[in-house]
Amino acid sequence: MNGNEPRDVTSFVASPELVGAPDSERFRCFLDQVPIAIVVSTLHPRELIVYANSEFEKLAGQSEAEISGKPWSALRGDAEGPGEDRDLGAAIQESSDCVGTFRIARPGREDAIVDAHSNIIEDNDGGPSFRLAALIDATPLTADERQNLEHVIREKDILLREIQHRVKNNLQLITALIRIEARNARGRIDTEPFSRLAGRIESVQLVYKLLSVHGKEDEIDLGVYLSEIVTGVMRAHAVEGIRLDLKLDAYPVSVNIALPTGLLVNELLTNSLKHAFAGRDGGTITLRSVADDSGCRVLVADDGVGLPEGVTWPRSGRMGALIVQSLRQNANAKVTVASSAGKGTLVTMAFTRAASAPQASKSDNGVG
Repeated sequence: MNGNEPRDVTSFVASPELVGAPDSERFRCFLDQVPIAIVVSTLHPRELIVYANSEFEKLAGQSEAEISGKPWSALRGDAEGPGEDRDLGAAIQESSDCVGTFRIARPGREDAIVDAHSNIIEDNDGGPSFRLAALIDATPLTADERQNLEHVIREKDILLREIQHRVKNNLQLITALIRIEARNARGRIDTEPFSRLAGRIESVQLVYKLLSVHGKEDEIDLGVYLSEIVTGVMRAHAVEGIRLDLKLDAYPVSVNIALPTGLLVNELLTNSLKHAFAGRDGGTITLRSVADDSGCRVLVADDGVGLPEGVTWPRSGRMGALIVQSLRQNANAKVTVASSAGKGTLVTMAFTRAASAPQASKSDNGVG
């Protein structure tokens, strides 16, 4: 594939918006601009080709004039692969969706390898209207093309890292400004919301820091990330007499999993330091991130006063609830909360290796 095609070709060729394509100049103009080879045939009274775009002419080496008004057998191309004995035109008529891979002989040029897709487009009444075929260039890259592509990828990778570095620095500056304003406002207003906001921004900033340091586009070591979170929270909220018990395994996860996990750990550690030991001389906060072949469990616990009677966590509409929802959606995470008066609070996040691996990340982490 040459990298310019829409990701879901099957959805494209099945689109009901294409019903008027053979007879509509507007749709013909649209199809002329599509970076995929497109061929269209009517179905009644006979199935004959009525349209081919310029991308088809470039890829297949046949002009629209050569095949227009003819059956699909006018297309050149034979099935690629051992045991295959189908020509392209017949396969397009006999199959639907992904038809297969074919070799097209092009006079004066190297053969083209294409992945073919085919679909019947129905009219508004559900009846067959016409057939649309899409051919995707699957010809292996030449050495020069591969070298040019690698050069482009390297340039984009450098640009991405520069953007990540700038975002990290900007978030670091924002965090510092919020903390300065909170200190200056102490005694005049409640500064805890400012402090919490700074901690959340710092959690995001740490993601970009680790991406810059380790050079992975979509992978964070959860153990290293949570260690950085702990350092930031303790620096901002440390209380004398409170001991921290840590055990963090190395565990690579996607950024979309690491970020809500880090935000949730930041919330829980801050809550414990601020409220769990009210009226006590001290206590212990425990953070565990334990990985095995099946996945990872993150545990945040304290031996403090526990949640007040009748109070649950997370509270609906608060940041904690949004983060928990994000973890459940993005990593199929199981989040459990246990608390009792005088015996502290325990929050556990568990997700499988398959759901949290970098390749399983989603486009939206769901955290606002």
